[in-house]
Amino acid sequence: MPDQQIIDAHIHFWHPAEVPDPATPDRKLHTSRFMNNEFARITGGHQVAGLVYIECGSGISGKGDPRFAPVGETWFAAELAREMRSRRQPPILAIAPFADLRAPHLQELLDAHEQAGGGLVRAIRQSGAWMKKPESRLLAGAAAPTLYHDPAFQQGLATLGERGLPFEAFQFHDQLPNLVTLARQTPGTTIIVNHLGAPIGYGRGDKDDSRVLANWTHNVTQLADLPNVVMKLGGLASPVTEYDAARSERPPGSDTFVAQRGAYFTAAIDAFGPDRCMFESNFPVDSVSISYGVLWNAYKKIASRYSQAEAEMLLAGTARRIYALGN
Repeated sequence: MPDQQIIDAHIHFWHPAEVPDPATPDRKLHTSRFMNNEFARITGGHQVAGLVYIECGSGISGKGDPRFAPVGETWFAAELAREMRSRRQPPILAIAPFADLRAPHLQELLDAHEQAGGGLVRAIRQSGAWMKKPESRLLAGAAAPTLYHDPAFQQGLATLGERGLPFEAFQFHDQLPNLVTLARQTPGTTIIVNHLGAPIGYGRGDKDDSRVLANWTHNVTQLADLPNVVMKLGGLASPVTEYDAARSERPPGSDTFVAQRGAYFTAAIDAFGPDRCMFESNFPVDSVSISYGVLWNAYKKIASRYSQAEAEMLLAGTARRIYALGN
């Protein structure tokens, strides 16, 4: 499908940085540079019609009013979007910055995001991923365990719907029942489930894999019954979800990746339907295990099992509709 346009519904950009190692606080982890020029070199010949930038902490500084610090990332992403357009690189068409939905100044913060984004802010993300030992998932898993139960958070989620902003929901698959409750409580807010609901605990053997798949399938089926929920298909090449291809002598090809992880993709598509699913790269996080070109080859092989119209929805159409990107 070399001529098929794709919308990458989940990508990050960042400069090199040092961040605390959650397993050893006095030790630093070094992140590599991943910016527009690096991305332009790795598309693998795919026709990338647009990108959705998802918050990752880039551009945030300690200067100014700390209540509005997240707006720095929106300025960063909007400026990057202008640069990529001027260079005729695959464009950033939407930005999903961070906002703490519990904040008493939430309305002011959302106003500031929208002003900084110049019309590109199309969703808001606040991670809900939690586990007892977040260091086992690197930088994921450190959210407050009671976040989804917090009345202030629930009110903030409803506020997003009132403003026409979807919510990017990132949590692990065993937390999805809490997301089901949230989605039922806020039917006016579109909820975008990141990374297939982030199933974890597989790759340890057939027994564990079957248990995780069954639990994940049960939760995803409940989510799919709620019309205000859509699913992002991706994030399963990440070490956060225990994909260990980075340790292999050779990176996986697209057929290998589909064989290893395809059951999650097809089950989600069958539950939600192609008109409520969209593919995401989660780059550069997933780049430790698989190349961009091979990953999208795998996605196209999964999409080819459906009709041409359905494949177009999965690869571009659903993202265009959910993020109001136009044609």
